[in-house]
Amino acid sequence: MLNLISELLQKCSSPTPGPGKEWEEYVQIRALVEKIRKKQKGLSVTFDGKREDYFPDLMKWATANGASTEGFELVNFEEGFGLRATREIKAEELFLWVPRKLLMTVESAKNSVLGSLYSQDRILQAMGNITLAFHLLCERANPSSFWLPYIQTLPSEYDTPLYFEEDEVQYLQSTQAIHDVFSQYKNTARQYAYFYKVIQTHPNANKLPLKDSFTYEDYRWAVSSVMTRQNQIPTEDGSRVTLALIPLWDMCNHTNGLITTGYNLEDDRCECVALQDFTAGEQIYIFYGTRSNAEFVIHSGFFFDNNSHDRVKIKLGVSKSDRLYAMKAEVLARAGIPTSSVFALHFTEPPISAQLLAFLRVFCMTEEELKEHLIGDHAIDKIFTLGNSEFPVSWDNEVKLWTFLEARASLLLKTYKTTIEEDKSFLETPDLTFHATMAIKLRLGEKEILEKAVKSAAANREYFCKQMEEGSPLPKYEESNIALLENSVADSRLPIVLRNLEDEAEVQEDLKIEEAIPDAGVTENGFVNGENSIPNGTKSEKENLSQEESNRKTEDAKESSSDSTDEVKE
Repeated sequence: MLNLISELLQKCSSPTPGPGKEWEEYVQIRALVEKIRKKQKGLSVTFDGKREDYFPDLMKWATANGASTEGFELVNFEEGFGLRATREIKAEELFLWVPRKLLMTVESAKNSVLGSLYSQDRILQAMGNITLAFHLLCERANPSSFWLPYIQTLPSEYDTPLYFEEDEVQYLQSTQAIHDVFSQYKNTARQYAYFYKVIQTHPNANKLPLKDSFTYEDYRWAVSSVMTRQNQIPTEDGSRVTLALIPLWDMCNHTNGLITTGYNLEDDRCECVALQDFTAGEQIYIFYGTRSNAEFVIHSGFFFDNNSHDRVKIKLGVSKSDRLYAMKAEVLARAGIPTSSVFALHFTEPPISAQLLAFLRVFCMTEEELKEHLIGDHAIDKIFTLGNSEFPVSWDNEVKLWTFLEARASLLLKTYKTTIEEDKSFLETPDLTFHATMAIKLRLGEKEILEKAVKSAAANREYFCKQMEEGSPLPKYEESNIALLENSVADSRLPIVLRNLEDEAEVQEDLKIEEAIPDAGVTENGFVNGENSIPNGTKSEKENLSQEESNRKTEDAKESSSDSTDEVKE
């Protein structure tokens, strides 16, 4: 077994393969994982009966420890278990609270049998979600655990891509989400192999109840339990945030709306108010946050139809070989935008955020326009309005950026192996598995967003072409326009440095515009001249939280486990 584990760790510690090689690597890692699972069959901890058999004990335990259990019951709905109102609940009524003592947190992990290893292992110290996963495993293996009534009600398996069959993952081939799926699987396997060795060899792991049996199945279950349920709460003194599993509350299912869950530091408990009016017999929903369906599928194991916050990642960067790179980089820096980043195309109109609009404007600027934003009159004001659609840099600049976006989205659409119509037809196939259905819906959703972006960009291109042809006067920013800026959508104001970029990340592929739009004429600044040829900033655990902020609504209910795909190295 140790040889297999070593082989898995070595395979998962290799650098990310080049384009087109990720699937091959995934299949190889999966083959090793399946060999390990086969050898470990029957060794995982399981509970007798079904999870719903333990619901009465959960309610009794919650009541005894100060949680609210009146006004709702646990019921199996079409989308899974959830809360059903047993009386009328009014919008904004506080109907659910869970005291800190019931929560499983990184802090409670430090004070448990895991504490000794935690104090010595830098991976556990750096990654709260992994700490929670091991906390969960250690408590599950302890028959007298305080949290056993909660742990026994958790699902025995999940619908995250970690549980997909190989042929089900294949449905995600060519999607923008597939890279995160590969990364999640590879990093989970690497974490397992790393900690298998730690548990076998580290002296501080001797007392862990996992010493004799720590299976991949156990670890997959634990990380999935955490990634589908974890949330951020303030520490007891309110100075930082930490990760927590919140019993009872985590039974609520998602719908569109607003965050209605917060933490009351004075009473030291998690509190949830009703999102809307609920009548007796209705399911009680909460809003998990502004997640894309890719995030829901990968981190929560479900696809949400009619997701008003759905979006598709798009990687963009200014090429360092661009003659105007230094000037563009400086303008972007003044606006608080990286020269390379991951942006998003949105399901709703407009398809681009203020950050992406600002980036594209700078990306498409001429040398003269760049100088105007660096040393020209009112340069600061010009930077301030880069992300505001009311104030174009120039008609020509608008035409260029929408032409580029139309071409870029069109190129992304061409990378899919199936059409929208074919995907819709696939969904009619009888006996399609739940996972396959989710994967195809995700694939289809990405294409529909890209198609809408193409149409929106084309319409904008035509509009600004007309403005340019007619010689329409360009709207100019003046001090009197400040009211207009303040009344516009909050996200459309700059400087953007005050806000997090959506899904900010390093981008491997920097673009030149001539590469993005092949066979087109290119001007001196690298853009088309003539006819067109073709993602909840999450706070880190170490971030300070003021006393006033501690009672705020949580940024994201059931925080998605983005750090579950972080690297683990020996």
